[in-house]
Amino acid sequence: MADAHQKNHDYHIIDPSPWPIISSIGAFLMMFGAVCFMRWIHGTPFHMFGADLALVFKFWLFAIGLIITLYSMFAWWADTIKEGQQGHHTRVVSLHLRYGMLMFIASEVMFFVAWFWAFFDASLYASEAIQASRVQFLGGQWPPKGLEVLDPWHLPLYNTVILLLSGTTVTWAHHALLHNDRKGLIQGLVLTVLLGMLFTSVQAYEYIHAPFAFSESIYGATFFMATGFHGFHVLVGTIFLLVCLIRAAAGQFTPTAHFGFEAAAWYWHFVDVVWLFLFFSIYIWGGWGAPLAHG
Repeated sequence: MADAHQKNHDYHIIDPSPWPIISSIGAFLMMFGAVCFMRWIHGTPFHMFGADLALVFKFWLFAIGLIITLYSMFAWWADTIKEGQQGHHTRVVSLHLRYGMLMFIASEVMFFVAWFWAFFDASLYASEAIQASRVQFLGGQWPPKGLEVLDPWHLPLYNTVILLLSGTTVTWAHHALLHNDRKGLIQGLVLTVLLGMLFTSVQAYEYIHAPFAFSESIYGATFFMATGFHGFHVLVGTIFLLVCLIRAAAGQFTPTAHFGFEAAAWYWHFVDVVWLFLFFSIYIWGGWGAPLAHG
């Protein structure tokens, strides 16, 4: 009788999970609360935030949605890790996990293509873009007339070196894992996480001291959207690798079973490549001929 129910295939049907519907509800609350909050916050003095009950409600709607989403992510991925530890990640399941990660990265590529498209459209057709802008003093050239840009050979170059080094350290960690060198794995991941945090800190400093604002021109809008979303991806990747570091310290990765770390490494290399395109197209080419901001 037991043989009749014995599993004789490589596929795995997951148990019923509440996380898809819960995470969807959390994402909806977060999105709805953020849109309403940002709409009402425009023009509202800071001292009025506490007095405006509708504004407070919308902020907490966003906060609750964010908490639900983050908890759903944690619980959902914890279930996936548990499935792997129980032996459910067979050859076929592991292959499909890889396909899923590759499709996710492909969707991220198209996401950044949209921001590159916006930047190149505005820069190659500067007259049309600036005519549509509310700011009149910029003139029909790119970079806009009268605008100072960031020096690409200062902090942007520094961040480029940081990310290239982080790509090296995460590859070192991967090779250490394949050779069952747990010490090398942990050291490589620690260095990669620290380099990711350093990149984020440098970019935050760069944003604080940027000589142009988001709403000042189409240049500022496209610059901050493209580089800002990349910075967000670096932050996500750093958290991804930090989780891998915790799992590596707990001994959850082996040379033959470590897809969680492999997916994090793929994501991190993707972030590296996107930054190289940003550095050459937006910082160097996009700011060519404009006065540089120093200090």
